[in-house]
Amino acid sequence: MTKDNVLFSLVGVGFGLFFGFAFVTWANQRAQPSPRAAAQSSESDANSAQAEADAAVKRARENPKDFDAQMEGARAYYDARRFDEAVDLLLRANELQPTNVEPVVALAHVNADARNYKAAEKWYVAALGMKPDDADARASLGRVLLLAQQPDYKRAAAEFRRALETDPRHEPSLQFLAFALAQSGDERGAREAVARLEKIDPNNAALPRLREEIEARARSPQPAGARDRNANSRQGGAR
Repeated sequence: MTKDNVLFSLVGVGFGLFFGFAFVTWANQRAQPSPRAAAQSSESDANSAQAEADAAVKRARENPKDFDAQMEGARAYYDARRFDEAVDLLLRANELQPTNVEPVVALAHVNADARNYKAAEKWYVAALGMKPDDADARASLGRVLLLAQQPDYKRAAAEFRRALETDPRHEPSLQFLAFALAQSGDERGAREAVARLEKIDPNNAALPRLREEIEARARSPQPAGARDRNANSRQGGAR
């Protein structure tokens, strides 16, 4: 399995936050179906959902000064995978309430889902400037740094560690920290992150893939700097 395949496989393993899940969760909280609606047939549900989405978009376009309307319209566009239109409405919501972190985080998530990683990075940084103790947003920032065309493993690892300072049991951060350290050649650090993850949740579905990646990296030739770091780490542990 290639590095990118491992990374993308981890996205859905024990970490639903990524690929916009946090935005979906927010959206669902704003649009909980009634028990009667939940009992409808799938086709009826689909038709109803489409009608509601169309109405939400219409309200947003007709009421450009209504913050909630912009957020609901963005949710509808996001559900339809129309990310550019969702971003447009979220930008308007951000203009209406510039001190509200909700549209800022949503802008980051939607851009990440659209694979606009530089834009996502910008919005995550902005969100963390407003709410620095948000472990989910910080872990998401680390994730887009891993997904960038030129991954920044060192900075990503630093963001995951900061998220863990806020929430030491934050499993997503431990998962991606282990991956980032394995990729950067820090085998010992990667194994320590996996050990912490296993202690928190022995059944975490990402564990086998992380172990496979660490073993694969350990078998592959390492840059001199990585070999030196691992040697120093082992010597330090021996002392």
